[in-house]
This record gives sequence, C-alpha cells and structure tokens, in this order.
Amino acid sequence: MHVTDDIQKPLANTRVEKDSLGQVELPSSVLYGINTYRSLENFSLSGRPITTWPEFIYAFATIKQAAARANGEIGDLTAEQADAIYAACEEIKLGKHNAHLVVDMLEGSGGTSTNMNMNEVIANIVAKRSGRALSDYSFIHPNDHVNLGQSTNDVVPTAMKLAVYHAMAEALLTLRQLADAFSTKREEYSSLLRLGRTCLQDAQPMTLGQAFGGYEAAVRRHADQLDTIRRQFLTVPLGGTAIGTGFGSSPGYKAAVFRHMSLLFDAKIQPSNNAFDGMQNMDTCARLSGELRNTANTLWKIANDLIILSSGPSGGINEVTLPSVQAGSSIMPGKVNPVIPIAVCQVAFAIAGNDTAVAMGCQQGMLEINHFELLVCDRLLDSIRLLAGAAGTFSRRCIEGITANEDVSRKHLRASSALATALVPTLGYAQTSTIVRAALAEKRPFLDVVVEKGLLTEDEIMSAIELSVHQDNISTQRKK
Repeated sequence: MHVTDDIQKPLANTRVEKDSLGQVELPSSVLYGINTYRSLENFSLSGRPITTWPEFIYAFATIKQAAARANGEIGDLTAEQADAIYAACEEIKLGKHNAHLVVDMLEGSGGTSTNMNMNEVIANIVAKRSGRALSDYSFIHPNDHVNLGQSTNDVVPTAMKLAVYHAMAEALLTLRQLADAFSTKREEYSSLLRLGRTCLQDAQPMTLGQAFGGYEAAVRRHADQLDTIRRQFLTVPLGGTAIGTGFGSSPGYKAAVFRHMSLLFDAKIQPSNNAFDGMQNMDTCARLSGELRNTANTLWKIANDLIILSSGPSGGINEVTLPSVQAGSSIMPGKVNPVIPIAVCQVAFAIAGNDTAVAMGCQQGMLEINHFELLVCDRLLDSIRLLAGAAGTFSRRCIEGITANEDVSRKHLRASSALATALVPTLGYAQTSTIVRAALAEKRPFLDVVVEKGLLTEDEIMSAIELSVHQDNISTQRKK
C-alpha cells in the first residue's frame, strides 16, 4: 500500500480510494478502506487488533444490525439496504472477516478508526456480494448508510459495554464453580480439627472445613457484587450520536434502535438516563474494574494461604497437599511446587495493573466525550479473561484435588497452647495461663501438662475443643 498525491491509474491487484488528505492504493484483496489504512500507518502500537476480543466485534456488528433495522423501519434506508447491511454483519459475527478488522486496540482516534474499519468492511462485503467492485459505495456507503444515525462517540462505548456484559458471564460462571469447589471441601473436612493462626502465630482451634467455608463465602460475595455491576452495562449511550444531543439521527430512530438491540442481544438494553452523562462519564467501567481487582486480590490471598499450608513437605506446615500437576524443578528430583496458586497470584498482579490503566482512562475524559474508551475496553476485557481463567484453573487444577494431611493437623494442634482458649470456661483464665507458661518453659505440649496434672482427661479436652469450635453452629440451631 502506498499514498499518491495525484489521481493515477492503480497498479495491478490494487484499487484506489481517496479522502481529504489524498489518495491511497489498497490491495484488491482487503475489505477495509482508506480510513482503516490511515490507522494502520498511525497506530502500530500494541500488536492486538480489535479482533483480539470476539465479544467486542460481535457487539459492534450487532449494533450495526440494530441500526440498519431501525433506519429501515423509519424509512431512512430501503428494505434492500437494511437487509444487505444486516447480512454482512451476520458474516462478521461469525468471524468470517476477522482478517480485515485490523485496527489496533490502542488506536488514538477516540474510536473513529475502529468504527470506520467496521463500516468499511461492512460496505465492501455488500459490494462484493452484490457484484460490485470493492470501494464501490454507490449502494451501501460506509458513512451514509452503515453509520446512519450514529457516531463513533455513541457506538464505541455501547459496543464496549455490551462486550463487557457478555464477557462477564464466563467469569461469573467460573467464580461460582470455584465457590462450589470450596463448598465441597468445607463439607468434606467439617470435623477435621486444625490450628488456626493469626499473624502466622498459633491462635485458636478450628476446623479445616471452616477455613474452606470462609473462602467459599468470600468468592460468592465477589461474584454477587460483580453480577450487580455487570447489569449496569446494559445501560448504554447509543442514540446520543456525537455529544448526546442525538443530532444527525431521524425522529423515531432511537426508540427503534433500542428495541432492535434488545431483541438481538436477548436482554433489556436501556438508554442512559441523561445522554450527556452517558457520553462523558465512565464511572461504571471504573467500578467494575475495581471490583475485578478486589476479587483477584481475594483469590491472591487464598492462593497465598494454600502456598503456606502446603509448604514442606518436611520443612514446612504441610497440613494440606495440593495436586501434583507438573514437575517443580529441572535440577531437584521429585520437587513439586504450588504452581497453580502461584499462577493465580500473577493474575492478580496483572489485574491490579489493568485497574490502574482503567482508572486513569476513565478519569481523563474531556468535555463531552471520553476518547480513551478503547484502552478501557481492552484492559477490562483482559481483566475479565484473566479472572475467568484463573478461577477456572484454580478450581479444576487445585481446589478439587486438595487433600488434608490429618495426622499433621492433629499433631500441630495437640502441640500448641492454642488449646488453652477452649479450656478457660472450665479451668479459669488464671489457672490456664499458669499451665501455658509451664508448658512453654518445659517445652512440652500444653495438653500433656493438663493431663499430667490430673485437671482433665484428653477426651475431656478434645470434647471442650469440639464444643468451642462449633459454637456458632450450636448458637444458630438454638435461635432456630
């Protein structure tokens, strides 16, 4: 491809398009046009074309279909034109023309290059299907017909929001599957006593099931929060055209396009309550990004817990064994590392970085629009994909296969003065404190000292611990 200042006969296997900056020769094989070509010259940045995110392309093409149907309904397009645009978009939604959707996700035109890439490809698909030459826009023009009633400024944020809405379905599914995996472990180890720790020091007795139950509750809470925010992405600024006034669209278009969008997406899609707010502000995106980061941080915390609890096997805590999914060392035979929890931690780091970029992009909107929407879209979809992948892998490759080392857990608990708390109601605080100090001084298990003094039998001590550990359940049953 090359630019020429004067209109010349195109080279073999090329075609000519021109704009106010001059004319270019495009390969006859490509479905995009001059606007897309300009972006390829200007924005060779991330190496990620807009087809990196299939949900984005699908949403974009569906919006163009809804607009065509709406414009046909109100008489701004003929039925033949509306049907031709619709059919071309169907092919795009199936991924048939991804090779021609080539604009970089970090293009700096505020989304214009992306919108025009889509418009040009749709127009040229129609031209090709109708027997016309590529770049013959006499029947369907990228601006006059495909983009009718629209602006980059309302189409791009709408496509982004609907793409995010659909991408979130997978993340929510895998998070709830992860919570279910923790639930299974909660039930499996509901009676296995272990040593609870605070500040990495011995604290109080608890069950391993209670620990898994805490993880389950946290993941379910995050999934519910994300689901609540996700629904807000069905409110979009389409119909506002360039700045929120709707200027450039015909009467009846906005109501028709939202009706058709809701049918095509099989979801109730609503216009922004205030069109100018909808065009200017992206706080919903920042809110979702923040909760994605919060969720990833919780998975990070859980992953770290499992790294600690599985440490060893000889020199660490070794109270749980994680599934062995691959060799851990190229030099140390037999070594197995907690690779899945480590991968989850890395995902959390990446999502935290994405959230910073999203926060900056959302804050930097100027006057009537935010021209950093594609950055926000790229980073949000990346965080969603990362979170969905991490939650699914964590569940399938780690949590479902965890086994408890029951003898080790009982040994740690029996040797710890953490048992003392459970005996305070029976022996009193002062006497229990005296026994703890004696056990520490003699470097003997607290339980052995209590039994030796004839204060309680080991069975009585364990019964008191069981009662203490399950106190919440007992209280709940009494309330019922």
